[in-house]
Amino acid sequence: MFGRRKIEYKTNEQLRTMARAGVVTSRALDAAVAAAAAGVSTAELDAAFRAVLEEHGATSNFLGYHGFPATICASPNDVVVHGIPGDYTLTEGDIISIDGGAIVDGWHGDSARTALIGPVSAADRELSEMTRAAMWHGIAAAATAQRVGEIGEAVEAFVRRESGETYGIVEDYVGHGIGREMHMAPDVPNYSTREGGPRLKAGMALAIEPMLVTGSIETVVLDDDWTVKTVDGSRASQWEHSVAFHRDGIWVLTAEDGGAEELGKLGVRVSPIPE
Repeated sequence: MFGRRKIEYKTNEQLRTMARAGVVTSRALDAAVAAAAAGVSTAELDAAFRAVLEEHGATSNFLGYHGFPATICASPNDVVVHGIPGDYTLTEGDIISIDGGAIVDGWHGDSARTALIGPVSAADRELSEMTRAAMWHGIAAAATAQRVGEIGEAVEAFVRRESGETYGIVEDYVGHGIGREMHMAPDVPNYSTREGGPRLKAGMALAIEPMLVTGSIETVVLDDDWTVKTVDGSRASQWEHSVAFHRDGIWVLTAEDGGAEELGKLGVRVSPIPE
């Protein structure tokens, strides 16, 4: 799982630039989520995200990545990840995961949220909330963890404690290191692997992104070579934040308050990246 790829360690200055990219990513996601409503196409969500990048002089790290044709992944209903924006028009009752990122001065941000379209079922609302909460519990664990594998252990422990076997935790796609590139070492599983993995050290930055489904965790990639769906048609949700590790603690790069509000509820204090 973890392999032996080299991990990139950043200076505080570089992490602060990543925080700028993270804030742009957050604001672009704000715009895309705000635009997500019945009658709106996923291409329009992409345009809303792209407009914020342009406003801030940032570029997309998704557009052109291995040929990906858009600035966000738009993944409705039974699409887990990597949905391509296009003609699909949102309807009431849909849920959609929106994943995007920004590059500022060569440094990357990456984040995802699940949006609810109009009145949705209680089951879909609970799926999104469980995924969001699982992400925050993983980040909270990272604040004191010794190794990367403890993050996935915390995510899985939270999901099982709160919901038993109600949700499946997707294993085909995991979190990752981030920095000068969007996807870097190490992998960050969202589940327990029984492996400790690399030690967490100052200068690391990780994207933590649990994906939960209401049925089987088995997935299939469609003929476009991108779109990943659940095999059984069950609903899916993705939430993601990029997190920096520095000598004084952690800072959530893609949250404008560094994660202070959400992590404070879990008894975790965030620390701004030092000068």
